Amino acid sequence: MSKIDYDLRKIRGVAFDVDGVLSPSTVPMSENGEPMRMVNIKDGYAMQLAVKCGIKIAIITGARTPGIVARYNALGIHDVFLGASDKLPILAQWMSTNGLKREEVAFVGDDIPDLPCLRGVGLPATPADGAVELRIEARYISGCAGGYGVARDILEEILKARGQWLENAEAFGW
Repeated sequence: MSKIDYDLRKIRGVAFDVDGVLSPSTVPMSENGEPMRMVNIKDGYAMQLAVKCGIKIAIITGARTPGIVARYNALGIHDVFLGASDKLPILAQWMSTNGLKREEVAFVGDDIPDLPCLRGVGLPATPADGAVELRIEARYISGCAGGYGVARDILEEILKARGQWLENAEAFGW
């Protein structure tokens, strides 16, 4: 039985914010002012497995760092949207392009700019340290803080519900 109160078998797509979700909210800066984000290896494993299992994944972020594209492309995620000041139209277009209905999509965000997207999907989710406003709206609050396994937490539950977690040879490699 899942710890997420939702029929996870319905989920066909998951969209993630980056800062505060896939990386911690505190981002070190290089000497030239470029953000140097941390990534969670277990998140990466779950994301690439989800893609192999047919789950559509999108990254929608206000950040503009090209390294984000490289990171997620390497995991098989090609729907990476940078510089998104208004994320909802991007999310809606991604859903339409992929034939995804509201109830088939989860969105994971952590702060006020993500609130419209949480309201636009069937499974709104946030990290344990998401803003209060998002924790009020979320149907699922991960036990993980942003950057510390949020994607793994949610994707593992979805894949288990679909009978795809550790169920074939693809699960044991990258």
